[in-house]
Amino acid sequence: MGEESGATRVKLADGRVVGVARVTPGDAEELGGAISGADRETLYRRFCGPPPRVTPRLLAYLTELDFDRRYALVARDDSGHGVAIARYEATREPGVAEIAVVVEPGWRRVGLATALVHELAKAALKHGFDKFTATYLADNRPVSDLLDLAGARRQIAAGLADALLRLSPEPEETEDAHGDSPEPGGTRSEHGQEDQAEPNPEAVRPG
Repeated sequence: MGEESGATRVKLADGRVVGVARVTPGDAEELGGAISGADRETLYRRFCGPPPRVTPRLLAYLTELDFDRRYALVARDDSGHGVAIARYEATREPGVAEIAVVVEPGWRRVGLATALVHELAKAALKHGFDKFTATYLADNRPVSDLLDLAGARRQIAAGLADALLRLSPEPEETEDAHGDSPEPGGTRSEHGQEDQAEPNPEAVRPG
């Protein structure tokens, strides 16, 4: 599978390798189980408040995508189990998409979120987006660290942080052997920052 399917392999900082591919409607059942099985704090951070009920309508919304204005990637381990999800969705502002990233606890701090944001940014640029925005709980350290790494600045009010990252094409891919990139997805910041997002993990605001 190549670029058309959105499939790729990423080596992480601890040596593990994950497969990254586009989310499909066939992922709905697994995604529903991940949301239902996630701890309360993870879900609260993911949705910046009480999580929605898991319904067929919600799962369809999360998995039936046009891969233009709404785009999502899933990372899977060697057994095929989903360990992270990243997504973007167009906002009302031209050229701006909101992002969300969720990584299972055992797969954090190894460059996976960074790699997924990098892949999202490449796709977003191809579809006419030049900025990512993210809203997350201000005390969500993993997201803050990820966005700081991307060079983002944050604006905080009422316990929420808002981030804005400017995307810029990269002539050469600069990811290192660990799947980490100094600027995830070729991003530059204007006002922003990021968080964790989606069932069981490191999230940013629902996509």
